[in-house]
Amino acid sequence: MKIALVGYGRMGKIIDEIALKRGHDVVARLKETPTAENLNNPDVVIEFSLPEVAFENIKACLENKIPVISGTTGWLERKHEIENIAVQNETAFLYGSNFSLGVNLFFALNEKLADLMKNVDEYTCQLEEIHHIHKLDAPSGTAISIAEGIIKNNPKFEAWKLEDTQDKQLGIFAIREDEVPGTHSVYYRSEVDEIEIKHTAHNRNGFALGAVVAAEWIKDKKGNFTMKDVLGL
Repeated sequence: MKIALVGYGRMGKIIDEIALKRGHDVVARLKETPTAENLNNPDVVIEFSLPEVAFENIKACLENKIPVISGTTGWLERKHEIENIAVQNETAFLYGSNFSLGVNLFFALNEKLADLMKNVDEYTCQLEEIHHIHKLDAPSGTAISIAEGIIKNNPKFEAWKLEDTQDKQLGIFAIREDEVPGTHSVYYRSEVDEIEIKHTAHNRNGFALGAVVAAEWIKDKKGNFTMKDVLGL
């Protein structure tokens, strides 16, 4: 495949290496706004840029009828607009708050546990995410996906919030330290014990590989997708 990279920071460079190892041709490595000219006619765009420019980057690619895989977080209040643009232009869009196989399995486990705990009133729930100090948004997109999975399966909660859980608002502690790639934990605590599920990323390679696998999967498809579609979860 011909792949264009929009956003060429640390994640973009790792994606570049993995795409080349898997036999793909990286035809553009952009830090600037994508256009029909500088994209160089790719089969798919993988977009890992910044929250403040993600919407315009993705919109420009979709309007050129190029499918987009996006892993940029912090802009999701406009995600429905992007999904409409993908449909209108008869192309494809796939957003992932986290592309690693392990995290997507963790999402499924989290939803199952939330369903099991919905009728057990003795426990309160709290989320925690830890990332490197360079991460601009808080909470992480992955933590938001975890929270949404709990809210969908447990009627005790209606929304998420930063810091402590209060009443029907599920709390997320967002911690920034050192060079941590990403650690996400879900705690159910009672007066007598605690249940914890946790995912720890050791490096960014799993995120990058998942993004390339998603790009391979989305070629020639139309519509809006998630990693659940890619992995058949």
